[in-house]
Amino acid sequence: MCDINQKISEIGVVPVIKLNNPERDAANLAKALCEGGVPVAEVTFRAAGADIAIRLMREACPDMLVGAGTVLTTEQVDKALSAGAQFIVTPGFDPELVAYCQEKGLPIYPGCTTPTDYHAALKFGLKVLKFFPAEQSGGLAKIKAMSAPFPMFKVMPTGGISLKNLKEYLSCPVICACGGSYMVTADLIDNNKWEEIIELCKKSVEIVKEARSNG
Repeated sequence: MCDINQKISEIGVVPVIKLNNPERDAANLAKALCEGGVPVAEVTFRAAGADIAIRLMREACPDMLVGAGTVLTTEQVDKALSAGAQFIVTPGFDPELVAYCQEKGLPIYPGCTTPTDYHAALKFGLKVLKFFPAEQSGGLAKIKAMSAPFPMFKVMPTGGISLKNLKEYLSCPVICACGGSYMVTADLIDNNKWEEIIELCKKSVEIVKEARSNG
């Protein structure tokens, strides 16, 4: 397992972030996540200025892992990489994007939910796959079923993950980490509720520890 994969697995949860005002909020959010014990972020390109947010978060917390999410084009990969992104997440499996990131030595976690997706990922030598949208695509039951013919993959489910089902997901040995936005909602970020974000992160960390200790 590569170093980035290992670090994400150790943290156990990956906040999936859409920043509407990166200049104002990126640094404060990075500090809140780190204080809460979750020093990792997937900053999505669903909002303008994602590359700015990535750069500002890396500057505020240099030891934090910051990646780009909802990446759809090679141009976005270049913008993310220039901003200091350490990994790429895509909603689906795009062979061109996977090859492009691998050429640049940049870890990529493509969205995979079907045997066809998994087969394609196998050909590219990937180790960790995003499973998106997790709950809507069959959830943990489907992830377990898919791991039977493809035991070589670890999975990072995203979509429908919350404090309520986090432990159930993380208790499964197939799961590398869970992506979620419950600790970084628009309300929490736009209204500068940094203390609430810190507390949600701390609760997540406790669930990760509990799930891993029982696993």
